[in-house]
Amino acid sequence: MNDAEPPPSGRVRTLLTSLRPDLAPWHSSRDFRLLWLSGCITSLGSFLTYVAVPMQIKDLTGSSFAVGLVGAFELVPLIVFGLWGGALADALDRRKLVLFSEAGLGLLTGLLLINALLPTPVLWPVYLVAALVAATDGLQRPALDSLTPRIVPHDQLTAAFALNSLYRNAGSVVGPALAGIIVAFAGVQTAYALDVLTFGASLLLLARIRAVPPPTGAEKPSVRAVLTGVRYAWSRKDLLGTYAIDVCAMLFAFPVAIFPFLASELGADWALGPMYAASAVGALAVSATSGWTSRVHRHGRLLVVAALGWGGAMALAGLCGAVWPVLLCLALAGGADQISGIARSTMWNQSIPDEVRGRMAGVELLSYSVGPQLGQVRAGGMAGLVGVRASVWAGGVACVVGVLALAAALPRLLSYDDRTDPHAAAVRAEHAKAEEARARAAV
Repeated sequence: MNDAEPPPSGRVRTLLTSLRPDLAPWHSSRDFRLLWLSGCITSLGSFLTYVAVPMQIKDLTGSSFAVGLVGAFELVPLIVFGLWGGALADALDRRKLVLFSEAGLGLLTGLLLINALLPTPVLWPVYLVAALVAATDGLQRPALDSLTPRIVPHDQLTAAFALNSLYRNAGSVVGPALAGIIVAFAGVQTAYALDVLTFGASLLLLARIRAVPPPTGAEKPSVRAVLTGVRYAWSRKDLLGTYAIDVCAMLFAFPVAIFPFLASELGADWALGPMYAASAVGALAVSATSGWTSRVHRHGRLLVVAALGWGGAMALAGLCGAVWPVLLCLALAGGADQISGIARSTMWNQSIPDEVRGRMAGVELLSYSVGPQLGQVRAGGMAGLVGVRASVWAGGVACVVGVLALAAALPRLLSYDDRTDPHAAAVRAEHAKAEEARARAAV
């Protein structure tokens, strides 16, 4: 063995070190630690209400249509207020916007609790609160997403997104299971009450984050400001590619709505819960081994490869005739989707200037909302025409074809390199100037 070559045990140790999550943002930023802990608590609590609301509607009406109607009440407020929330995030203190909207979400959950405690709970307040929660979430999400680039060093943004994904994916696995147990044995009232308590704990953490004032000369919130953000997104074909590929992937290869029918067709009704959790398990595995992502520079290429992996895994899931290979394919799809999310978020945070970052987060929220909703319609409609499994595998194939076509049509996406991209360089310089100003103020 060459003396310069490390022994096998050393190579294994080096490999494991490269895979473990990069904790640099946790160590370097007190505000990121507070925001991360707040997110952990809120994520777990929100799953309690996420499960309790459809369960309560089911108990009140016995109608699957009434349960599905919640999505219709949520979609429009989320889109409209998401775009407006982006304009607010660029014009106001983002920390205050997150704090006040978090308080609003806690109060709305309290209304659900009060209604559930009535001798005869009423249905219409559940729909009304669901719409108001979607609107408030739309106001908060752009500020929340654009807060991280202000409190984390520029070279740690990839690691920050991976750490945020870690608790979100863990919550996606643990939260619904825990919520199901609580709702089944203690009722929806207990789930709502616990969620209210988690909002209280989250507010205490958010209140300790330092102020994040808007940039000097920030544009006031208006329809014009929203349109300015949309025009900026259109001018950046690399960013446009990230939005288009995300919508394409969700439109063609998001068959969650037909999972109950897929489980029945495979003769494994017991596997419905694992089907819902499988993609989160795959995403969690990627988050837990995400250290390598901090060393990637060609994020556009990484995004395209990951989206192809998502579509390919979904196509295989539709072709498999046994439940265990299907679960494996869904987990692989979830892992690919997580890699795609890391690539997208890194490009956004590294290359979008702070003065429009909130509005871009609003545009991102639009793509997040529309793609899955249309994907549910596509999957259900196609399943009725050609069958459940054909709907799944054909959607996966269409996703692969669509992603390849978009990548060919948007070469700037494939050529993106954070070491040479002028937008990333400008944002990096902006961060360096802000860090220097903070250091001078601390002396």
